[in-house]
Amino acid sequence: MSTFVKWLTRLFLALATLIALAFFSIYYLASRSIPEYDADYVVTGITDDVEIIRDNASVPHIFGATDEDVYFGLGFAHAQDRLWQMVLMRRTAEGRLSELFGERALQVDDLMRRLDIYDLAKRSVRDQDPETTLALNAYARGVNSWLAQINTGALGRGAPEFFLFPTAIAPWTPADSIAVGKIMALEFSGQLEDEILRTRAILALPKERVKDLLPDPLGMPINALAEYTSLFPKSEYPIYAQFAEPLDPMIAGLSPFKKRAFAGASNAWAAAPSRSAAGATLLANDPHLGFSAPSIWYLARIELQQGGIIGASIPGVPVILSGRSDYIGWGLTAAFMDDQDLFIEQLNPKDSEEYLTPTGYKRFEIRQTIVHVKDAAPRTLTLRWTENGPVLPPSHYNVGKITPQGHVATLGWTALSAHDTSVSALMKLMKSKTIDEAIAAGETYIGSAQNVTLVDGKEIALKTFGAAPRRAYNHQTQGRTPAPGWLENNRWQGRMPYSFNPEFREPAGGILGNTNNQIIDRPFPNHISFYWGDTERIERWKKLMQNREVHTRESFIEGQLDTVSYTARRILPLIAADLWFSGAQAPDGTIERRRQIALDLLANWNGEMNEHLPEPLIYAAWMRALQKRLIQDELGPLADEFTHVNPVFIDRVYRDTDGASAWCDIVQSTQPENCKDLARIALDDALLWLDQTYGSALTSLRWGDAHQATHDHAVLGKTPILKWFVNIRQSTSGGDNTLMMGLTSGTEDEPFSNVQGAGYRGVYDFADPDSSVFIIATGQSGHPLSRHYDDMGQLWRRGEYLPMSLDPALARAGSVGIATLSPEPK
Repeated sequence: MSTFVKWLTRLFLALATLIALAFFSIYYLASRSIPEYDADYVVTGITDDVEIIRDNASVPHIFGATDEDVYFGLGFAHAQDRLWQMVLMRRTAEGRLSELFGERALQVDDLMRRLDIYDLAKRSVRDQDPETTLALNAYARGVNSWLAQINTGALGRGAPEFFLFPTAIAPWTPADSIAVGKIMALEFSGQLEDEILRTRAILALPKERVKDLLPDPLGMPINALAEYTSLFPKSEYPIYAQFAEPLDPMIAGLSPFKKRAFAGASNAWAAAPSRSAAGATLLANDPHLGFSAPSIWYLARIELQQGGIIGASIPGVPVILSGRSDYIGWGLTAAFMDDQDLFIEQLNPKDSEEYLTPTGYKRFEIRQTIVHVKDAAPRTLTLRWTENGPVLPPSHYNVGKITPQGHVATLGWTALSAHDTSVSALMKLMKSKTIDEAIAAGETYIGSAQNVTLVDGKEIALKTFGAAPRRAYNHQTQGRTPAPGWLENNRWQGRMPYSFNPEFREPAGGILGNTNNQIIDRPFPNHISFYWGDTERIERWKKLMQNREVHTRESFIEGQLDTVSYTARRILPLIAADLWFSGAQAPDGTIERRRQIALDLLANWNGEMNEHLPEPLIYAAWMRALQKRLIQDELGPLADEFTHVNPVFIDRVYRDTDGASAWCDIVQSTQPENCKDLARIALDDALLWLDQTYGSALTSLRWGDAHQATHDHAVLGKTPILKWFVNIRQSTSGGDNTLMMGLTSGTEDEPFSNVQGAGYRGVYDFADPDSSVFIIATGQSGHPLSRHYDDMGQLWRRGEYLPMSLDPALARAGSVGIATLSPEPK
C-alpha cells in the first residue's frame, strides 16, 4: 500500500511539474512579445533619430527631425502595441479571415469581397495629396520596421494571438491604412439596414402603423411614406424563413457590419468665449463605438514641424482623429447622412448575366475571386457589379426578403469609391491652423459622414464632412426604401457640392453641439437624412448647457458623465399614470405586492441610470417587456429585429398619436386590451424575468450587475478559460438614452450588457490647453500580459481622466520608457 501511495505521489508531482512547465513555457513565449519601451533601436527609413517618450499611462509622445520621421515613429508605436488588431482589421478589409478561422468567417469574407473594399483602397492610394502620400509611406515604413525587429529579435511573433492563429504577416502598405479607414466607415453606417427594415415593415403592416414603429424624430415634420409595395406585386416577394446562419460569436466581434441599432453614435459640444468662465473656447467629444479589448482607440501625441498634436488615433492610420493642436481642437460625431441606397435591378429573362438600365440591358461587370478557407476547400465567389454598385446576395442583411423574383439587389454607397481621399482630408484637418482651413479640409472627405465640431481660441463651428449623393426630386422612394435601379429618376445624379453640407459658425447663444440628432430640416432632395441616430440625448444636453450661463472644463466633463435618462422621465409617467398609487396595499408575497413595490420605487426615481440603483434595471426590464408585448403579435418573427426599446414609438402609442394605441390590443385574443392592461401585463413579465434571473428582492437589485461594460477580445473573448484573461468587464452606469451612453446588447441572454459607448473621452480647454484631459476605456497595449492592457479601465469607469498636455518635460518626468530609433549607419 505504501508503495502505491509513493508512486501515486510521484505521478502527481510529475504531472504538476509538467503542467507548471507548460504554463511557464506558454507565459515565456507570450511575454516575449511585450514590447520594450525603454530601448534603442537601429532602423531603416528615417533621416535622423526619432524619440518615443511614453508617459506614465504609456501614451507615446513622438519627436523627430521631420514630419515623415514622426509618422514613422507613430507607425512603429502602433505596431508595438496593437499589431494583432491592425492585422485583423487589414484581413477583414481584404476578406481573408477564413484563412485563419475557417468556414465560420466565410460570411464576413464573402461580403467584403463583394464590396471590394480592399481593392478600392489600393486604387485610392494614387488620389492622395503629396503630403498624405509621404505620411502614409513613412507610417508604413515604421510598422514594417517593428516587424523587422520582431523577426530579428525573436520577439514572440509580435503578439500572443499569432501563436494560436499562425500566419505570415505581410508588410504594411499605404493601401492598408486607407482600408482601415473604410472599415471604420462601415462601423458608422446604418442607412442600408434601415431601408431593408422599413421595407419589411411596409410589407407586414398597414401604412399608418409603419410610421409608429419606425417614426421620424420628434419635432420633425412627418414625410409621406413611399408606396414601395406598389412598385412590385406583393406576390413577387419570396417567402424565406431564414437565410444564412448567424455569425459564430468568435467571428461576430470581427465583423464591421453592425446592426442598425449599433451604427456609430457620439457626443460633441463646444462653448464660445462668451459662454466660458475663463473667456476662451471649450470642446468636449466622446465618440461611441463597440467596446473591445483592446479599445479601437489609441492615445498619441505627435510633434510635427508646425507644433504638437495630441488625441485619439486608430491603429493603422497615421492621423489623430479627435484631439487638439496648438491651434485648434476638433471632435467627431456620426452625421447619419443618407449616403447609402439599395437598388432593385431587373434581370434579363433571357440572360441572367444582364440587368436592365435606362438604355436597355447591360452585362454585369463580373470577376471571380478565390477565398482560401482553413481546414476546408477554397471557395470561388463570382462578384457582380452594376452601374449602381455591387450585387448583394440574398443572405446578406436579409436582402432576399425584400427582393422580388427575377431581380437582384445592389448597394449604392459613396464610400465605395476608387478615389477615396478621406485620409487626405483628415490629415488636412489635423494640421489646420484655423477654423477656415479645417472646414476647407472637409471638401475631399468622402465617408462615412461626420459632424466635425471645431474650436480655436476665439471661435466655435460645426461642419458636416462627407459626400452626399444627389437624388432627383422625383425619386420614387426618396431613398427611404429600395427603388428600381433601371429608372433614371431613381439613380444618383452625382454628388452634392460640399457647400450643401450643413455648417454653423459663431452661434448667437455661444453653444454648439451634436448627439447624432437631426441638425437641419430641409425638404427632399436637399435633406441630409430621414433616419437620425438620436432624439433623446439632445434634450438632456440642452438642459445641462442652459442650466449655466458660463461653462468650465469641469461642467463639460459633468455633461460627458451624465447618467440621467430624459427618456425615463418622459415616458414613465405616460405608461404608469393609471398604475401608480392605485388600490390598497396587497399582501406580502403576492405578485400584486411585488408590482406595487416596483411602482413605488419608480415613482420616486429621478431617472438616473446609476449602476448602484435597482430602479434602472426595473425600468429597463419593463420597457423591454412592454415593447415586446406591443409588437410581437403584429410582426411575428420580424419583431426579433427590434432589439432595443424605441421611446418615440412608445410615446406615440401611449399618447395615441394618429391612433397608435391600436398596438395595445393583442390581435390573437378575443377580449380587447387597452394600454393600461398591457402596461400591467408587461410589468408582471418584467418582474418574473427579474426574479428568475437575479432571484433577489427588488430593492437589492443593481443596474450595474446587468449593465456590465463588455470590453471583450474580438477573437478569444468567447474561448473557455482564455476569456477570463483577455476580457475586461466593468459595472457601469448610463444606458441607451443617457449622455454617458452605455448601449445595451438587446440579446435574449444578456439584454442589458453594455456593449457600446464612449471608448474615448476628451475635453479641450483653450484657456489653458495643457489642462485639457482625455481617456480611453481599456489601456494602450493590446497584449493581455502587459500592465497597460487595462490600466486605464478603472479610471474610465470612475469618470476620471488623464492630462492632455503637450509639455514634453511632463511626459518625460513620469515616463515608463524612452525609446530612441536611430537610422542605420550609411
